[in-house]
Formats: sequence, structure tokens, C-alpha cells
Amino acid sequence: MENSSTIKVGVIGYGYWGPNIVRNLLSHSDISVTVVADQRKERLLALKKTHPSIPTVSEAKDVIAAKDIDGIAIATPVNTHYSLVRAALAAGKHVLVEKPLAASLHDAEGLVAYAQKKSLVLMVDHTYIYSGAIETMKKLVNSGEIGLLQSFTSMRFNLGLFQSDINVIWDLAAHDLSILLYLVEKEPALVNATGISHTENGLENIAYITMRYKDGMIAHVGVSWVSPVKIRQILVSGDRKMIAYDDTQASEKVKVYDAGYSVRTDVEKQRLYMDYRSGDILVPKVRTTEALEGVIEDFVRAMSSGVRPRSDAEFGLKVVRTLDAAERSLRKGGGEILLS
Repeated sequence: MENSSTIKVGVIGYGYWGPNIVRNLLSHSDISVTVVADQRKERLLALKKTHPSIPTVSEAKDVIAAKDIDGIAIATPVNTHYSLVRAALAAGKHVLVEKPLAASLHDAEGLVAYAQKKSLVLMVDHTYIYSGAIETMKKLVNSGEIGLLQSFTSMRFNLGLFQSDINVIWDLAAHDLSILLYLVEKEPALVNATGISHTENGLENIAYITMRYKDGMIAHVGVSWVSPVKIRQILVSGDRKMIAYDDTQASEKVKVYDAGYSVRTDVEKQRLYMDYRSGDILVPKVRTTEALEGVIEDFVRAMSSGVRPRSDAEFGLKVVRTLDAAERSLRKGGGEILLS
């Protein structure tokens, strides 16, 4: 028999990410998954094989209209996010939506404002910022161990999955931009992006984004759907130490390098001299529990106690703001976009 405090959640979308969401919802002791919706019969049949007791429907509106649901998890293509999230909020439901929050800055701003008006939780599933590796990097940055941040460089390359509704920036760079925002807690002042499409739909499958900050920090994100080698690497450089992250490694995903340089100036000769330092390499212990477990826990905590989740609507909006700036830069042939 269900506990009276059990939070009832419905799920819309059981495609690529939906099964992971359902699995993690079911593993939480305070959650009951009451219904799952997907328009594809084969996906609902797949759900029935693993979780035969969960009711299924083909239409999202049936989940949204359900009276006994507290929250809804939405794992559908980004071009459906605005209409589904808006309808769920209108029905008084808390919402967890797959990244990015919406397909445009205008839509994202509208959803954030509407969630605030309704006093409901709107959370974005930026899963990476709940991973043990990224949390470890956050602690290193916050402690001041690596010093003043100077640069952030990430590469996220793979062969597929090609998306039909968004380009590689909105699909893959959303991950790295959320990690960047989580680590530095500030938005860039200038954004420029270049990219290219090798398909008839004109959606870029390779792209590079450069972001400059008011304090002199620079960030660079490279993403690709057409790399024969899977690369998921991040390098964070400070003026004292550097952090290297490799998500493809089974262990030792994070390494801290006690390496750097200092500058000496010879005024008479009008020359700069570089002194390089190469010290120890530290491999910190990293929590290995599934990141999505942390997302679900944060969603439950926000719904039950009103605590602001790490990846709340405002966080998701900031990620979309940078994505939008990168998109506008692409349309200007790589021109710089100034963010206020």
C-alpha cells in the first residue's frame, strides 16, 4: 500500500531518455509512477515488458489532465517542450523537463515566468551537473585550489545521434554549457560560434563556440556528430592548477595537475620571460552513483519542501540564453553576440 506522502509522477516520452527517467523514478522510495505516455505503440510495449504494472496512454494530454498526479517528467523532442511544459504548469503540475528547457529564448523566458506565476517547480534535467565528477570539479573550483579561472575548454565528439529538429549546438553543447555555468556561476559577455552542415536539412553537425567573460576568462566548446572517435573531455585552467576531465574513462575521470607558469618582465630588454612549473598529479576520489539519481532526488526535494533545485528554471534559462546567442552568431557567419 502506498504511503500517504508518496509523490505521484507521470512521464511523457519513453524514447531514448525516458526509460532512464522511469527507472530512477521507480527506485526512489517517495515516488509512484502512475502513468507513462508515448505515441509509439512499440515503446509502450517495451515499457510493459519491464514494468507491466505501470499504466500507459498514447496521448500526453491524458497525463496532463490526470487529477491524481503531482508532477510530470517530460522526455520528448525539444520542439515539443514549450507546449507540453506550459500545459502541465497550467494544470497545476510540477515539471521536470529534458534539456534544453525550450527551443528558443522567447519560449524559455515564457516558461520561467509562467512557472513563477503558478508557484510551481520547473526543473531542467541537466544531468551532468549532478555527476560525481562534475561535483568534484565544482569543489576544487570553489576551494580556490586551482586559483583564478582563466579558461574552460571542452570537446564532445561522437558519431551520431543526428537530430532532426535541432542542430548539434542545441543537442550536445547544452551539456557543456550547463557544466560551464555550474562551475563558474556567471554568464559570458560575448559569444561567437561557427559551424557547418553536411546534410540537406541545413542543421549544423559540427560547431565551435567561444565565450569571453568580463574578468578575462575565455571558454571554448567544440561539438560534433560526425567524429569516428568518442571524445568527452574538459580542461579547466586556473592560475595555480589545472583540472582535466575525461568522461570516457571508467575510473580516474578527474585529474588535478599542479602545473602552470609565471611571467617575468625585463624592463631594460623589453622582454617577457616565462617560468614553467610542473608538479604532482592528484586523482581525487569521485562519487560513482548515477547522476540521474541526483536529478530525481532534487526534483522530489523541490516538490515536497520547496527547496530550490540546482538545475532550476533560471539555470535552464541561462543555458538557453547562451545557446540562443551561439545560434544568432552562426546566422551571422560567426559574428560576436554581446550579452547584457
